Amino acid sequence: MKFGAVLPTCEIGVDPIAIRDWAQAAESLGYSHIVAYDHVLGAEHSGREPAFWGPYNERDDFHEPFVLFGYLAGVTTTIEFETGIIVLPQRQAALVAKQAAQVDLLSGGRFRLGVGSGWNYVEYESLGADWGRRGAMLDDQIAVIRSLWDNDVLDYTSDLHRIDRAGIRPRPQRRIPIWFGGYKPAALRRAARLGDGFTFGDSGPETVALAETLRAMLRDVGRDPTDFALEAEANYGIGLDACAARVAEARDAGFSHFAVDCQSTTCGWSGSPAANLGSPAEHIAALEAFIGSVA
Repeated sequence: MKFGAVLPTCEIGVDPIAIRDWAQAAESLGYSHIVAYDHVLGAEHSGREPAFWGPYNERDDFHEPFVLFGYLAGVTTTIEFETGIIVLPQRQAALVAKQAAQVDLLSGGRFRLGVGSGWNYVEYESLGADWGRRGAMLDDQIAVIRSLWDNDVLDYTSDLHRIDRAGIRPRPQRRIPIWFGGYKPAALRRAARLGDGFTFGDSGPETVALAETLRAMLRDVGRDPTDFALEAEANYGIGLDACAARVAEARDAGFSHFAVDCQSTTCGWSGSPAANLGSPAEHIAALEAFIGSVA
């Protein structure tokens, strides 16, 4: 099993040295990858119709994943990078194809593109994206992105995209893995059809059950579930013993990856115990304690 460290994006601060030190510590401790969450905009929750249910608001910091990974590619050597997840339908497909190719090239093939549809409809509106068509957009974007990676020049027409004999350069030197994230049936079905893996934002019996549902969907579309990667996640605040139990359960269930999130930002929203870590040094110490208890 490969272990990932979730960047504590809401708590790490803006000091580039602290972010570098955290990433280098994760690499030296033996973590296989860094996971970065994505939000372009945060929004106030009060007075929304429909009600705003997501865990983040206008006060939460989010480092932009592609820029972040471009920086971290230059200060690390082996650790991989995963967007967990990029809210793809609110971004331009061709631009994401270009950004992902750049990160993969500059990191020496250490990038994994995790995508999903998100929950923040205010963010969609602010970015000029259609919240109501996000599912159809996501499907079409995957086709566009992969075609841009595979072809020097692309002539592509659909209801949502038109690329008139154009392409990106430099193209990636390999097919960058595309993983999906989420928990709803539509996300699982989309991953079964189009994905190389799936990242769950949690772990435990419900997550294992969702993984079994996804495996059944893979079989239904003629794919071998053993060739499909799965990642679970736990919040450090539940304690090292509970984390170790979650890891063991995920390993027994055939998960290939497991990530630890040491942030307390969403614990009140999710009902999880908060780790209440403060400085970057405390976050690094938590990474060391976690990997020592499960690896």
